[in-house]
Amino acid sequence: MLDLLITHASLPDGRSDISIAVQDGRISAVSAGLQAPAHERLDAGGLLVSPPFVDAHFHMDSALTYGQPRVNESGTLLEGIALWGELKPRLRHESIVQRALQYCDWAVARGLLAIRSHVDCSHPDLLPVHALLEVRQRVAPYLDLQLVAFPQDGVLRTPGGLDNLQRALALGVDVVGGIPHFERTCAQGSESIRLLCGLAAAQGKRVDMHCDESDDPQSRHVETLAFETRRLGLHGRVTGSHLCSMHSMDNYYASQLIPLMAEAQLGVVANPLVNITLQGRHDSYPKRRGMTRVPELMAAGLTVAFGHDCVLDPWYGGGSGDMLEAAHMGLHIAQMTSQSAMRQCFDAITTHPARLLGLQDYGLAPGCHADLVLLHARTPAEAIRLRAARLAVYRRGKKIAGSPAPVAALNLPGRPGQVDFLAR
Repeated sequence: MLDLLITHASLPDGRSDISIAVQDGRISAVSAGLQAPAHERLDAGGLLVSPPFVDAHFHMDSALTYGQPRVNESGTLLEGIALWGELKPRLRHESIVQRALQYCDWAVARGLLAIRSHVDCSHPDLLPVHALLEVRQRVAPYLDLQLVAFPQDGVLRTPGGLDNLQRALALGVDVVGGIPHFERTCAQGSESIRLLCGLAAAQGKRVDMHCDESDDPQSRHVETLAFETRRLGLHGRVTGSHLCSMHSMDNYYASQLIPLMAEAQLGVVANPLVNITLQGRHDSYPKRRGMTRVPELMAAGLTVAFGHDCVLDPWYGGGSGDMLEAAHMGLHIAQMTSQSAMRQCFDAITTHPARLLGLQDYGLAPGCHADLVLLHARTPAEAIRLRAARLAVYRRGKKIAGSPAPVAALNLPGRPGQVDFLAR
């Protein structure tokens, strides 16, 4: 007997009236019209069943600290960094753990079951690293938390920065991070990329660097990142996050850069909510949007994901852990409004970030983990449009969260008694 049988489901690839069978925490069959005895049955009623959402770029050590010790009045990236510097001496292990666990609760309720979080390793005590390693262990039964050793203040700019990062990796942090555009000079930024990619190659680690989070079109560290990826044979293991300067680059240079990135099989993470908030701050009008060239990078064959980046922290006073919000904003910034482009935006919060994180057995195929989300929508485009409610969230075939359908009552003569906002 099956553990779980979901029937009459629509899938993100367009298939409809599909059954999904689950046994021992894995998907055992995906086919139309499957009927079999099961301990639990769920009739999806034509609604969308998706693999869980994945956030490829987040900062969990700073999440939910908004207003501590003060608010970012200018709303700029640099004031946010300065604010984080003011907050760090006040951080305590237990407070980081509790905030992170609360955020993971939010994530699970939103169907977000895998997160790559950058963790600041600039200070010798590695306090955020120790805290998030504890969180990673505690949430492992229900959420995949991947950690990036992130030298927030610059690995070369910070005394002992490289040693701190190496100690973080030795403690069990998964991925090598960097921030080349925040080093003292362009030359030091390039040197940090060479140094950190070499370290990752020697240790068999993945790389994810904050790269060119700037309106300056001359911030071109992604070029060096792609070159070093090819030189060291790190194809498919390196991600460039943000890449905001590509928004301001001239098209001729971009036409040379994008093929180099494609040859390196560079992963890309755009952070629509925060990129559009922090970038363009020095513009009057017209104001730049600040998000990297998502449609063009996708067209070149690169794996592009959307990240949430920040939630209620020194850089961003919004957010809720909802990856559909990130996809919704990305769709609008990039003007990806065709049916196929909207499906790509849904892929950018599911299958694409799963690929960047190297998640094993992710998806909706026999043999994959039975990690599933039932959405109050029929298609990926409708899910983004509505920021659809997560009616049920399953981890390894066990229901771990759920929300009621957002149905509003009406009291209008001659009109229906309720509305559920689904397009007919």
